[in-house]
Amino acid sequence: MKKVIKFISILLITGVQFMSCDKPTKDVAVISTKFGDMVVEFFPEVAPMHVESFIMHSKNGYYNGTIFHRVIPGFVIQGGDPNSKDDDRSKHGVGGHAAKFYGVGNEKDSSSWMLPSEFNSIDHTLGVLSMARAQSPNSAGSQFFICAADAPMLNNNYTVFGKVTEGQPIINQIVNVKRDGRDNPLEKVEMTIRMEKREK
Repeated sequence: MKKVIKFISILLITGVQFMSCDKPTKDVAVISTKFGDMVVEFFPEVAPMHVESFIMHSKNGYYNGTIFHRVIPGFVIQGGDPNSKDDDRSKHGVGGHAAKFYGVGNEKDSSSWMLPSEFNSIDHTLGVLSMARAQSPNSAGSQFFICAADAPMLNNNYTVFGKVTEGQPIINQIVNVKRDGRDNPLEKVEMTIRMEKREK
């Protein structure tokens, strides 16, 4: 009888261990800079294509070595342009494409791939991650911006797809570096982005 009780106890303990290990997780991005790390959580429920493209680029190293090429105090820090790896600052801010074909551009030419808009009801507040674009609503590529302050004028005009949940003070450090007349930082702030799993 004692052996049976001991066996049942072992099963119960093992079951608890399995249950404790099976916790739900979520994808987060860790944006590393010389000032420290920012952790980004995503909103796939409102912008699934933007989240997917950003994660794909992050996993394949597309963003690594790019810089925050546009900084405007009280507004945004912008990055994600592969052209910003080049020292020719005149090329910064005009490059980048979506990570896969989403129906916008030429399917056979990856450099033309753009994201269709996924405008949503999430406001552009401090720390929000949103996708930069040209005039057309369906012209977002790889460039993104992080709000350095509340920016209600951007609401429903740009696709919000995430938010910085850790490391918000880093935004303030980046946005206040010296910049030229085009808001291009005179001091390089390079980034690397890696994906991690975190508990929900």
